[in-house]
Amino acid sequence: MRLVLASASPARLTVLRSAGIEPVVRVSGVDEDAVAAALVDPSPAELVAALAVAKAEAVVAAVAGEHPDAVLVGCDSMLFGDGAVVGKPGTPEVAVQRWRRMAGGTGELLTGHAVLRLDGGAVRQVATGTKSTTVRFGEPTERELAAYVATGEPLAVAGGFTIDGLGGWFVEGVDGDPSSVIGISLPLTRRLLGEVGVSVVDLWTTTA
Repeated sequence: MRLVLASASPARLTVLRSAGIEPVVRVSGVDEDAVAAALVDPSPAELVAALAVAKAEAVVAAVAGEHPDAVLVGCDSMLFGDGAVVGKPGTPEVAVQRWRRMAGGTGELLTGHAVLRLDGGAVRQVATGTKSTTVRFGEPTERELAAYVATGEPLAVAGGFTIDGLGGWFVEGVDGDPSSVIGISLPLTRRLLGEVGVSVVDLWTTTA
């Protein structure tokens, strides 16, 4: 059995590889705005969970023929703060604005997870869950913030920061699961795999 990661995120891929799994990667290409628009007043947790499910479901057809008995994992992350959820900044201007609001404060990084188990190429079981982790932000100087945004890193990541890249210089700490902040929670993914009858140790392709 293979684990299929329905994500283009290099950070999620690195987390899984470091934890002994070499996943098959299939990018979902889901229109996240369309999925969100179809929901009726979702909570932040419901939103990230729905997006994770949509991403996993989007790659079923592409995977079923080659890996008919795989498990598919979809993830979505957003930052919750000031009463709203935000995804990827997209532009330098938005990234700078968000960092100025976050600096010296905290935010809740929400990650939705969906695990779909295929049997004979068809989805037989689905398990979903979310993880919330508190992130404590530092206070970068204007020069540091300008230099960080200029690298392009914060533009394409949830909340506009990382803890495993250049953004780690400006994060004071994490209260909770750090792998979830990177993009995929190992403990939650293990639990969801268990719910569909798969032990994570059977997916290991490498060991320390």
